[in-house]
Amino acid sequence: MRAARLIRMALLVQSSPGLTAAALARELGVSERTVIRDARALQEAGVPVRSERGRTGGYHLAPGYRTRLTTLRPTEAETLYLSGLPTALRDLGLSDAADMARLKLAATLLPSLRAAAESSARRFHLDAPAWFREPSVPELLPELARAVWGDRTVELAYARPGRDDAPPRTVTRLLEPYGLVLKAGVWYVVGRVPGERTDRDTAWRTYRADRVTALSPAPGAGDAFVRDPSFDLAAHWRAHAAGFARALLRTTVTVRLTGRGLRALPAVADPAGVGEALASATAPDATGRVTLDLPVESLDVAFGQLTGLGADVEVLAPEALRARVREHARALAALYDAEPQDQR
Repeated sequence: MRAARLIRMALLVQSSPGLTAAALARELGVSERTVIRDARALQEAGVPVRSERGRTGGYHLAPGYRTRLTTLRPTEAETLYLSGLPTALRDLGLSDAADMARLKLAATLLPSLRAAAESSARRFHLDAPAWFREPSVPELLPELARAVWGDRTVELAYARPGRDDAPPRTVTRLLEPYGLVLKAGVWYVVGRVPGERTDRDTAWRTYRADRVTALSPAPGAGDAFVRDPSFDLAAHWRAHAAGFARALLRTTVTVRLTGRGLRALPAVADPAGVGEALASATAPDATGRVTLDLPVESLDVAFGQLTGLGADVEVLAPEALRARVREHARALAALYDAEPQDQR
C-alpha cells in the first residue's frame, strides 16, 4: 500500500511540479504529515524530491530528473480506453489502476500536451446511467470483470424473473464471458455456452449482472477458454439489442387509447413494444379511440406504466389487469370524493 502511494506521489510531483503538501495530501488521501514522511522516504530511495517555500514553492523534482516509473502495466493501459467512464471504472474495481495510468501518462507528456489533456477532461464527461434511476453496482461485477479479462469459464447462478406475479427462480449456467456492456446504468454480461458453435445464435447469451447471485470457476475449467478472434462485442450488441429488448416483453395487453393517450404512450411504455403496438393499432372508432395490443414485460410493469395515462387508456385484456386498474380507479375516486381533512 505504501509503495503504491510513494509511486503516486513521485508521479504527481513530476507531472504537476509545485504541488503543496496540502494538495498532495488531498490527492493521496493522507495527512500532510504523511506527505512529509513520504517525501523523506523518496529522498532516501534516491528520488530527488525537494520542498520549496514561497509563492512558487511546493514540491519539485531536481531539474532534469525524470522518474522511471512511467511504464504502463497492461491493466493500466487497458483502463485508459475506459477513462471517460469514471463510474464504470469504479464499478469494475479499476479506478485505482486508471488513476495510476493517467498519472504515468501525464508524467510523460510535454507541459503543453499535458495542459491539453487536462483541458479536455474538464470539458467532456460521459454520464452513463439513465435519468430518475439510482444506479446500483452489482455485487459480483468485479468478479465478472476479472473472468472477462482472464477468459475464464464460470458457473453462475442467475435469478430469472418469473412471469407476471410469479417469484424469480434461480438457474445455474456455464458461461464463457466475452464482455460486459453498460446500458442506461445497467450492466450486462455477454458470453457463449461452452461447446456450442459460435455461428449459432443460441450459443450466445446475455445476462443482467445484478441478477447474478453466485459466481465460481466452472468445474474442470483450469485453463482459459479460447476466445473467438472474430467476435466483436460492439457489433454483437448492436445486432442483438433490439431482439434482446423485445425478448423481455413476454406478455401482451390489449388497451384502448384516446388520441392524447396514443401520443403519450411512447413516454411510458417500452420503445421495443410501442413500435410493434402501433403497427397493430385499429382505425379510430367513433369517439376517436384506437385499440392495440401492447407487448409488456409483466402485468406488474404494465400496471405501473398504464396508470400513468389516467383516463386516456382503458385496459381491455387480460381481465386480471383490467380488474386491478378498476380497483385502483375506485380507490382514487373514493379518496377524492371524500372531504379533505385538515392535517395541520
